[in-house]
Amino acid sequence: MLSDAVRKELADELAVAERDRIPLDPLVVRHPDIDVVDAYEIQLHNIRRRVAGGATVIGHKVGLSSKAMQQMMGVDEPDYGHLLGEMQVFEEADVVASNYLYPRVEVEVGFVLGADLPGAECTEADVLAATVAYAPAIELIDTRIRDWKIALCDTIADNASSAGWVLGPERVDPATLDVTAIDAVLTRNGEVVAEGRSDAVLGDPTVAVAWLARKVASFGVRLRAGDIVLPGSCTRAIDARPGDTFHAEFAGLGSVRLNFQ
Repeated sequence: MLSDAVRKELADELAVAERDRIPLDPLVVRHPDIDVVDAYEIQLHNIRRRVAGGATVIGHKVGLSSKAMQQMMGVDEPDYGHLLGEMQVFEEADVVASNYLYPRVEVEVGFVLGADLPGAECTEADVLAATVAYAPAIELIDTRIRDWKIALCDTIADNASSAGWVLGPERVDPATLDVTAIDAVLTRNGEVVAEGRSDAVLGDPTVAVAWLARKVASFGVRLRAGDIVLPGSCTRAIDARPGDTFHAEFAGLGSVRLNFQ
């Protein structure tokens, strides 16, 4: 476990790396004794700093929500990061690729909460009852760690490698759609680059959202009405390059696009 001073130092380094787009060597290499608690505290330090500067937390994302990713990282549960209002990108405005270090995109079924979720006792039934709509989403991920050479504590400390997100215009009533069986196709510049289904996320994306509600409760955080939750990707992450146009199509849910200049 790291001291508070070292946690703050690493949080500062990550903030500067994001601002100046100069990558860091892995935290776990430089500090082999770092643990998950340290990593979340580092993440929270930077989130609190940004909120103090005027940013607003409007949701959360879940990472490592596929069994394959968990096995690769040697863990048995997901991780999470924060979605800030200033991180939102939009279909009608091109994203500047050079604003990021190693941008990638992931295809996700977004949950829009219409009611607060319970904390430590949250169940999948609670998630379904509180969700007012599903929405087509693309998460823009990035890492401030050199060449994506990340271990678990690297990505947690780095806001679960989150950098942005965009929702498509459709909002679908959860009662009308089986969230475990939504096929998704991602194209880049008109070419199919990834395909998947929503049950790639822990067998059921509501499992990821319920896990998230329980997990953040341990840090004194609740998921509230109006929050956006990204439960994890239906497909593998795809590199984003200057000039790329991405389009994600979800069966029964609509579509979302993201352009890079």
